[in-house]
Amino acid sequence: MLRTSASRVLDDQDRDEVLTLLDADPVANVFVASRVRSVGLSPARLGGQMWGFGPRGGLTSLCYAGANLVPVNAGPEAVQAFADRARRQGRRCSSIVGPADAVEKLWERLEPYWGPARAIRWAQPVMATSVPSPVPADPLVRQVRPEDFATLLPACVAMFTEEVGISPDLGDGGALYRSRVAELIRIGRSFARIEDGQVVFKAEVGAVTPQVCQIQGVWVHPDRRGRGHAVSGMAAVIGLTLRHFAPVVSLYVNDFNGPARAAYRKVGFKEVDTFMSVLF
Repeated sequence: MLRTSASRVLDDQDRDEVLTLLDADPVANVFVASRVRSVGLSPARLGGQMWGFGPRGGLTSLCYAGANLVPVNAGPEAVQAFADRARRQGRRCSSIVGPADAVEKLWERLEPYWGPARAIRWAQPVMATSVPSPVPADPLVRQVRPEDFATLLPACVAMFTEEVGISPDLGDGGALYRSRVAELIRIGRSFARIEDGQVVFKAEVGAVTPQVCQIQGVWVHPDRRGRGHAVSGMAAVIGLTLRHFAPVVSLYVNDFNGPARAAYRKVGFKEVDTFMSVLF
């Protein structure tokens, strides 16, 4: 058994130190950094807790414990400390996600208590680009407007169900998911090609920091797949996000999704890291 120091729950007094740690790897940490920059570290606003490993002034690792459990820069001792706290608290998250090595070690320690998982995505390449795509962008991809909500929502539900394996309508009837879709539209972070009341292609910017934005929810209507909409649509999204949000665009994708990985490489993304996700 490794000898470890205990983790602790952080608060807004730790914000500057937390952001310094997050900014050391802005692509890997964009989701957590976006949350902290938006709402701070108060659990009531954060929608969970931020656990720290190391004393104030000497933080070395973090773990966001909200709807997702997300380790940050977590070496073996930090993983053990975070796993101990997570085990004592009980599972409150719908997934563990983050750098593959840390997530795998967390899951080794938590599986006897939290398992079995509904699904495990062992390798999810993290991809990034900082330049406009070399392929032509779809000129019909645009920011989604509030009046498009009813058109976009079924596409978002279909994407989520296809990707995660369960419907976002489970539990609360989809209220929280609908609210999130509406919020992304409201703040201009939802993009789509819509023809005759049907979504052909869509994607959202799920997280934004001054350094990086992260694309999520990429989806092409099943009837329109194989016609290049993913490539031209993503080329458009890269251009729009570089222009409006951050100097680097990132995403992560399942390693078994060959068509998506090929499309992302074609529009200019390069693999820079590997994530892992454990889904409950």
